[in-house]
Amino acid sequence: MIAWLRRNRGFLLFLIGFGLFRTAIADYNPIPSGSMRPTLLEGDVVLVNRLAYDLKVPLTDVSLARLGEPQRGDVVTFHSPKDGERLIKRIVGLPGDVIAMRDEVLYVNGKPCSYSETQTVREPVGTEAWTEAVRATEALPHREHAVQFLPAVAARRDFAATVVPPDQFFMLGDNRDDSADSRYIGFVPRQLLIGRAHHLLVSADILASWQPRFGRFAKAIE
Repeated sequence: MIAWLRRNRGFLLFLIGFGLFRTAIADYNPIPSGSMRPTLLEGDVVLVNRLAYDLKVPLTDVSLARLGEPQRGDVVTFHSPKDGERLIKRIVGLPGDVIAMRDEVLYVNGKPCSYSETQTVREPVGTEAWTEAVRATEALPHREHAVQFLPAVAARRDFAATVVPPDQFFMLGDNRDDSADSRYIGFVPRQLLIGRAHHLLVSADILASWQPRFGRFAKAIE
């Protein structure tokens, strides 16, 4: 065993270094579901900057130093406060913000977000079903991004005004009617943030025989 360790110590050190790099500096995250459509698709793999907000002890949520502040509109990975599952959503509410939703319209600090003209498309639901989807561009304060709604799907389209607590965030999926976000899991504490997703690495259509989507390679996340 000792001889094997000596022969392979260079490779083992590489694995340890790579593991520390992934858990402390940068990471990648495959997208398994459609909760962030149309921004992110099933089969996308996103790059995650783990140093965007905090320097953490590897493999923990313990912060050693704050390096930046999360911004409204950031797409982030985090551990769910409900069950610890790793999720990716968009920050729509910062600490102290008042967030509400009325008939799908998002309100931030009492002001409704504006939406562009809508476009109707067919969207997959699961692996074999399709439904009508309505897409638009939502204008958060100082940030615009694509969203979509699924009129035929039962969803929580309204909630009363709520104040985001200190050091916590309100998350929504861009696919508003097919996302387990802060409407269901509650506010997300800062210590549960993993990092900011900023670019796609690669992409393959997992709903169509894993065909590569070369046009999405290295694409910036809006």
